[in-house]
Amino acid sequence: MRSSGPSVPYRPKAGEIPTSPGVYRFRDAERRVLYVGKAKNLRQRLSNYFAPLHTLHERTRRMVTTAASVEWTVVRSDVEALQLEITWINEWKPPFNVRFKDDKSYPYLVVTLADEAPRAMVSRKRGIPGARYFGPYPKVWAVSETLEILTKVFPIRTCKDSDYRRAMASGKPCFAGQIGRCFGPCSGKVTIEEHRANVDRFVAFMQNQDTAILGELERAMRDAAAAQDYETAARRRDQLQAAREFFEKSAMVLAEHVDLDVFGIDHDELQAAVHLFVVRGGRVRGVHSWTVDKELDVPLDELVDVVLQHAYGDGLLPPGEVVVPALPDDAEAVETWLGELAGRRVRLRTAQRGDKAALLATAQQNAKQNLMLYKTRRSADFTTRSRALEDIQEALGMTEAPLRIECYDVSHLSGTNIVASMVVFEDGLARKDEYRRFTIPSSSDDTDSIHQVLTRRLAYLVDRDEPAAGGGAGGIASDSVTAEASADEASTRRRKFAYRPNLLVVDGGQPQVAAAARALRESGVQGIYLCGIAKRLEEIWTPDSDFPVILPRNSDALFLFQRVRDEAHRFAITHQRQRRKRDIGSVLSEVPGLGPARVKELLRHFGSVARLKGASIEDIAEVKGLGAVLARTVHESLHPEPSAEHADGRAARG
Repeated sequence: MRSSGPSVPYRPKAGEIPTSPGVYRFRDAERRVLYVGKAKNLRQRLSNYFAPLHTLHERTRRMVTTAASVEWTVVRSDVEALQLEITWINEWKPPFNVRFKDDKSYPYLVVTLADEAPRAMVSRKRGIPGARYFGPYPKVWAVSETLEILTKVFPIRTCKDSDYRRAMASGKPCFAGQIGRCFGPCSGKVTIEEHRANVDRFVAFMQNQDTAILGELERAMRDAAAAQDYETAARRRDQLQAAREFFEKSAMVLAEHVDLDVFGIDHDELQAAVHLFVVRGGRVRGVHSWTVDKELDVPLDELVDVVLQHAYGDGLLPPGEVVVPALPDDAEAVETWLGELAGRRVRLRTAQRGDKAALLATAQQNAKQNLMLYKTRRSADFTTRSRALEDIQEALGMTEAPLRIECYDVSHLSGTNIVASMVVFEDGLARKDEYRRFTIPSSSDDTDSIHQVLTRRLAYLVDRDEPAAGGGAGGIASDSVTAEASADEASTRRRKFAYRPNLLVVDGGQPQVAAAARALRESGVQGIYLCGIAKRLEEIWTPDSDFPVILPRNSDALFLFQRVRDEAHRFAITHQRQRRKRDIGSVLSEVPGLGPARVKELLRHFGSVARLKGASIEDIAEVKGLGAVLARTVHESLHPEPSAEHADGRAARG
């Protein structure tokens, strides 16, 4: 029974929650902080969490039902709310807040200008007194490669401070200078003043990155060659080659004066991928990607908010402009916070057209590819799959790892068009050639449907000669073998369908598992384990157990269970949609004057069978290629009036 009253007992009264901006915290019974969020209007935001439970997204519902209390702190502005939220998330690391999977530390190219002989180095450490930072870079090797190229153009010190002091005290070149990797005063080749001049040129170039240096080096090379100073000409030639290599590695994408960060984000219910382009002086200076685990159903605008907090909360200084796929609700507060970090005004914007929009589209495409690659690698990696299967074996108390898993899901439309799916995973990988689909003529509820499907499926393990289509327990007709299939094909498919699974998984909690267990007992089949995965809390239920198995969030075992469950759900939904389309398509194909092209256009225009059936004659007439007369015919075909004979029969029975 779905409740329309208060969702949880700890719900505050409406008048108790202020309408001011602030930060709220959900805590469990042990006072552990589960979730931290901010709001412009605390009362309005918190009311969303305390709606009837059945209206909440499953992960939000899980957080709300796990919590035992909620509390809030009122602040003076949206900016203060944002800052406090960041502080508390970093302090408590709440399990239901978005989690990031990178080290949140960016490498920079650093020049220690406060030193007697400034040193160029790669560092993740921020706040070195008097140092000048350039970057960030995506990886340490990227900034190391850049430094190696630039020291050929601007020879400056790269050795450690201890080596420098030892060399200056002893008068012997430092080790890096001896092998030609350091060009500071400690190498014995330049004075402190000459080295400082080289450092100034290096810093000036890193600030402007003017391509005019290519012309200067080329002229210097030619002048030295004309003066027959071939040694100097060779050095200038090498410097020119290094400078060209540097510019080739950082292609121009925008105007030379443009500094901005571009965030591409792609996400689904469980994960998100972020791809960042760092553009300085119109060139892409850094690329950074990371993945995010979404505990709650975070929409894109809120996800952008969290991503920015993560990116700029750990050392990355924002430029004057940040481009994102969607603006968060508190965009002005985020701009103020970013401005305080940067020490100047920062604009947060989306890009709709032009070069910036094209760069954003590229970042979005990269994020999409990264998310797909993350999921593929996680599911395809042999070590990961093996660990997941071993963890499932241990969690369920199985005698061996579940090398063959079959998962079942039931789908229906308001109790009609009931279908079920069976998906197969072997060694943690989907075996789509062994998927099966079922049509259920009638059923009292989901548990009855599960019982029917499992009864039919388990019958193949009892009597392997039983036909794969038509009749059978529960009146289920399997689509796995059709009347048109040859005898050899049917025999092959029956053998596949009869393979014994190690583990049966049903989509649901205790009621669905109980129904499946009943079918398993009635079949007499032994040695097969059974469990169900409940969507509300992602719990694993086993037969005859009052308590679920709780797998660690983000564990490989739970990820595999989710993939299996989601694949079964997708397959069932696809089957149901195909049936509905086929049903309505067969009706429309019988309408005179309505060919396959017009049937396809009708379904494309309305998007669903329900919308087409609910459309008026005038609405149907708006479809391309249909006129008023044909629209009326279509409408009458979808809403047939009872014949006179049937009407008379009803009157007689009345």
